[in-house]
Amino acid sequence: MLRRAVAVELEVAKEFNKLLYSVEAMYLNIIREVVEYAVVNNVTSATQLQRLFYSKYRSEYQGLHAHLIIQAIRQAAEIAKSFMERRRKGLVDKPYPEVKAVSIRFTEQAWSYEQFVKSIAPVKLELSLLGGRREVWLRLHKRFWQYWWRVLTGEAVLASTLIIKRKTNRWYAVFIFEVKPKEEEPQSVVTFDINENTVVISRINLASTVGMVADWNRQYMVPELYTIKTDFGRLARRYGRIRDTITERLKPLYALPNGKYVSITDVREFRKRVKHLREKDRKLGRVRQVASELAKTPGIIVTEELGDNPQESMINGIGKDEVRHRIKQTPFKALEKAVEEKALERGSKIFRVSSYRNSRVCPVHFTKLESTNDWHVLKCPLGHYVDRDHASILNMLWKTTPRSWTKGVWWNMKLEMNWREYEGKSNPLIPQNIVQYIHAVLKTFTASEESPAVLARGSPMNPAREANEDWARTPPK
Repeated sequence: MLRRAVAVELEVAKEFNKLLYSVEAMYLNIIREVVEYAVVNNVTSATQLQRLFYSKYRSEYQGLHAHLIIQAIRQAAEIAKSFMERRRKGLVDKPYPEVKAVSIRFTEQAWSYEQFVKSIAPVKLELSLLGGRREVWLRLHKRFWQYWWRVLTGEAVLASTLIIKRKTNRWYAVFIFEVKPKEEEPQSVVTFDINENTVVISRINLASTVGMVADWNRQYMVPELYTIKTDFGRLARRYGRIRDTITERLKPLYALPNGKYVSITDVREFRKRVKHLREKDRKLGRVRQVASELAKTPGIIVTEELGDNPQESMINGIGKDEVRHRIKQTPFKALEKAVEEKALERGSKIFRVSSYRNSRVCPVHFTKLESTNDWHVLKCPLGHYVDRDHASILNMLWKTTPRSWTKGVWWNMKLEMNWREYEGKSNPLIPQNIVQYIHAVLKTFTASEESPAVLARGSPMNPAREANEDWARTPPK
């Protein structure tokens, strides 16, 4: 099951707003006290903490719903456990975590879940606040109705937990939908390769490469090669310069008597200025747009096996700090995860192949490519030039075919590869005229409306602005 979260703004009157603030203050106090106790006494069990604190808070906050107290204690246990794991790794230097804001979790007993799921067009809900249940109207939007239609058709299920979140004096209800993965017949085969500033894509339309279409028009058998410009590296370099400028401006304010400076990145003024840069939001938006482009039709998606931390292997041997920083800031795993989730949602399947020599071998003759003056363009010993990014995605594509030249040594390519056996031989899957056509395309490729060079900037479908949905999007481990 896939999880998708939708934030919907609440139409809150003045009296209702005061009630929500009161509940939030009680909820926050419970979490802070339980977290401090859990960290000091090394207690991370939610059941044990509930035995210790439930009776106390039931008598102290008599108007608060019992299930809200239980959820606050469980949420405090999660925060304490996460903090203690980070402290063991040496990532924190505080005695206990400072909880500044919380999201209130309402279980099905604390809000009108049964009544909500039975309605065809729900426009309001009931929340158990101080003094009983209160009705509140919702400002529903397109994204909510899209997932609600899936609930009505049986393609999704609404989770029983409701999250109430406050952001810039506005209240949001975060609904969690568990979406069933689609099962569709593949219509295309897509391979993609993630680079610092681009994502290179090869797409083959299966419907037009078989049957009568391929018999009378051979051009549809040629893979469609194009590039999406993400500019992750340029974005990291730009924000690095901005952070350096902020650091230099703040240094005189935090000078020590011995001539040295306080760590500027740890001061409140620096964090206050940096959080408005929106670097994370820009990266996330580009990641989701690329994932939507790759999984726009049901198909087979092929990519490289990146491993757990691909950046560490990429920066080995690189001494320049700026280049290392750009590579570290490129979201390889985040993009791969987003594509995998979007593929399941739209009926596609993702497969991973070995990354061994994908960009160093000619996809036509299987010979080792030679370097040229251009880092992106390599030369085949048999006389033609190949773009290394396009060679990478085509070699990934050939590895999935039944007659692939790597089939016999698939599980142990690094040790059993015999290059001389295949040098000079042509790929039986690619006719010579198609090879010439691909070479011409690589030399004259330009962007178009179907394959833009820069991602378009569009307004988000969800008008919930910056309401945090991360907890609801990620399933618990």
